[in-house]
Amino acid sequence: MSNEDIEMKTTDKNEAPEIKKTSKKVIAISVLFIIAIFVGTFAYMMNTDDIDNLGELLRTADYKWVLVGMICLVTMWLAETVNMHIPLKRLYPTQKFTNSIKITMIGQLFNNLTPFSTGGQVMQVYEMGKTGKRTSDTLSILSMKFLVQQITMMLFTIMVLITQFRHFRDLFSEYLAIGIIGVSINIILLAFLIAAGTNKEFIMKIARPIIRFVSRIKIGKFRFIKEPDERIEKFSKSVENYNEQFKIMKKHKIMVTKMAIAGFVQAITYYAITFAVYKTFGNSGSNFWEIVTRQTFLILLVSVVPTPGAGLGAEGGFLLIFGPIFKDTTNLSILFWRIYTFYLPIFVGTLFMIPTKRLITKRFQKDIPQDS
Repeated sequence: MSNEDIEMKTTDKNEAPEIKKTSKKVIAISVLFIIAIFVGTFAYMMNTDDIDNLGELLRTADYKWVLVGMICLVTMWLAETVNMHIPLKRLYPTQKFTNSIKITMIGQLFNNLTPFSTGGQVMQVYEMGKTGKRTSDTLSILSMKFLVQQITMMLFTIMVLITQFRHFRDLFSEYLAIGIIGVSINIILLAFLIAAGTNKEFIMKIARPIIRFVSRIKIGKFRFIKEPDERIEKFSKSVENYNEQFKIMKKHKIMVTKMAIAGFVQAITYYAITFAVYKTFGNSGSNFWEIVTRQTFLILLVSVVPTPGAGLGAEGGFLLIFGPIFKDTTNLSILFWRIYTFYLPIFVGTLFMIPTKRLITKRFQKDIPQDS
């Protein structure tokens, strides 16, 4: 990519968009909600399981599988870091991997604190701005990371459901319709992302009437969209940004391939955490891919839960889907699984919010090779 190319994609000719940090009130409510989930889960365990049984499970647990779960969790974080660090390093050669880890973990923290993971990218842009990076650059990089990550995850999910369909059908015959709807939504979303990156006008022809229709909906004095023209303009700019990311991705296939590999590692290690929890308490009878199939179905269920970290939906979904094979260890397994996938990312992410000395990075000013 030439320097001229970079300037066209990421220059700050226009005023950089304002980055609004997640409000303290929203964070406070989210923290209270998370504490309530933890207390509720623990109370549920105490009510449905004998304290002696829980103590026995903890005493007989195979803690080498706890270590495996931790390794999977850290590997997942590192893979996500690599996914972002690769394009970031191209524009800012002095970018340190340790700083990229910090940005990733701050994203983990705020993704779990906000509904639908809406706060993570905002705070990552804010953090990168503190090290001298342009807002337009960081938005561009995070958009590219999101695209590659989502496409990789969707393709992996679809691959699992297709190759394990018989097992999936037999296990979830009562919920098969939900699974098919979930897969269909993912396929439609994947098609939408590709269309948004290749044909802006096609997407805008669909989006304009939808935005205008939603803007007419009122519940009392509340409107979902108050300024439809302004929202259409913002959406149009977002689609245009996606277009630019696709153009960059087409030019830099090796870079995208590296990011996709990192995305695949991120997906497989996330799924492997559940298998590690399964083996921790001495469960047997289901192999790794059977656990992955159930985990895939769980993701389809909780992806639409509008609470911080999909709270309540994730716990209920785990009980529904994994209860039949985790049996008497289900309640404690839910707690362990959520410690890995919810509470630890929040705790570790909070540690990365501690102020440290920041290295101001310099942007690449010379030609960059077409592919690397």
